[in-house]
Amino acid sequence: MAKIPFMKFSGAGNDFVIIDNRDGVVPYENTDFVEKVCQRRMSVGADGVLLVEKAEEADFRMRYFNADGGEVDTCGNGARCISKFAYVNGIVSEKMRFETNAGIYDSEIVGSDVKVRMSDPFDLRLNFPLQLKDGVHNVCFANSGVPHVIFFVEDLEGTDIVDLGRQTRYHDDFKPAGTNANFIRIRDAQTIDIRTYERGVEDETLACGTGSIAAAVVCAALGKVTSPAALHTVSSSVLKIYFDLENGEPKDVYLEGDARIICSGELTEDAWNY
Repeated sequence: MAKIPFMKFSGAGNDFVIIDNRDGVVPYENTDFVEKVCQRRMSVGADGVLLVEKAEEADFRMRYFNADGGEVDTCGNGARCISKFAYVNGIVSEKMRFETNAGIYDSEIVGSDVKVRMSDPFDLRLNFPLQLKDGVHNVCFANSGVPHVIFFVEDLEGTDIVDLGRQTRYHDDFKPAGTNANFIRIRDAQTIDIRTYERGVEDETLACGTGSIAAAVVCAALGKVTSPAALHTVSSSVLKIYFDLENGEPKDVYLEGDARIICSGELTEDAWNY
């Protein structure tokens, strides 16, 4: 029976199955491999799968697949976890560069945390109306490697994240790719509480790195937050977002937070053939 070595990581509550695929061990001919492996209770279970692959212009290439099997350009918490994976497995030193579909990232191991320089967010849109079933919401938008809508809410705990998030994710305004939806509450000039509905997971997750980046830069563009911003996630982990603003445009964006090794082992065929 075929076996694939893997490690499971958690970054601020986002969990990932990570595989060294530089030798092509992942069975791409099995088109639902990722979806099966990410199925909780039936397999390892995770928010997504990260693959380390060969790169021409960096130490390695990161490929990220959401739990639904769809590949997306990047993942902030995944970028931190794959950095730690590459480091502990001797693929790289404490400082590294790796390719993503959103560009080349620089990353560094900082004690138990990982700090990654992400691609600059773009397509900032501030204070525009979004029609949902319960009325019109005033929202913002930023693409921090993947698209994110930002809602400002006072009762963060009482907000129906899944319902509003799903409406937003499939809204006509964001077709065909869809979007993630973030719900935030600003505590002070450097502290934000956040909850996220993630496209591809199709549910609320415990944290979202690119969502935290989008929230921080949107709040900064509105003059409400300064760098570094501390994003308090549902998992209770805190993500630090560093950035500069040049003429209202975010530059030099870094994401810092924990990357924890949960377990390591081997996937058997039973993990994806069922």
